[in-house]
Amino acid sequence: MTTSSNTVAVVDYGMGNLRSVSQAVQAAAVGSSVAVVVTADPEVVRAATRIVLPGQGAMRDCMAELKASGLQDSVLEAARNKPMFGVCVGMQMLLDHSEEGDTPGLGLIAGQVRKFQLAGRTQADGSRFKVPQMGWNQVQQQAHGGQPHPVWQGVPDQSYFYFVHSFYAAPASDAQCHGWAEYGERFACAIGRDNIFATQFHPEKSADQGLALYRNFLHWNP
Repeated sequence: MTTSSNTVAVVDYGMGNLRSVSQAVQAAAVGSSVAVVVTADPEVVRAATRIVLPGQGAMRDCMAELKASGLQDSVLEAARNKPMFGVCVGMQMLLDHSEEGDTPGLGLIAGQVRKFQLAGRTQADGSRFKVPQMGWNQVQQQAHGGQPHPVWQGVPDQSYFYFVHSFYAAPASDAQCHGWAEYGERFACAIGRDNIFATQFHPEKSADQGLALYRNFLHWNP
């Protein structure tokens, strides 16, 4: 399969919410020269100019399927120098290790994935915290060098995004955190380094602000 000179590959290793992710990225690409392709072909991933790594389900299953699909090496190669966007478990996979299933990650961003410990705790309205967190939550953008990450461009701070998760990222360095949210405790919900950006929340389920993130990613040149 050939790709255009400006292609974003949505990686299909059998565990992502591919339909909604690809439709959102396609909507974000309207009016641009970017072609969007959903692919299970490592060579298409290698040929693409930027990568979206979705993920849904258990971390152990996602890591096993990525390896079994033959896509892991091409994703790691792409992570060296191509803009990459990890989504939900696709974000968690970027870190060193997850408490979910005691699972090693890809080691692209130093840090751990931890489980919410909210049993018996109550929210401000008296209701109990439920795990997974499921629904809309505000995101506080983290500025570095006085500026938020370029993928936040035009997205108001404290915007709401849609979350579904029981585990969260704990990057080793705050320098690799680009957004925070609160759910019983403060946690990193947007992380990244160099050419990699990733979110715990689902931009494809987050209406206009989520589309703005994907649109910014398609034009981001780290």
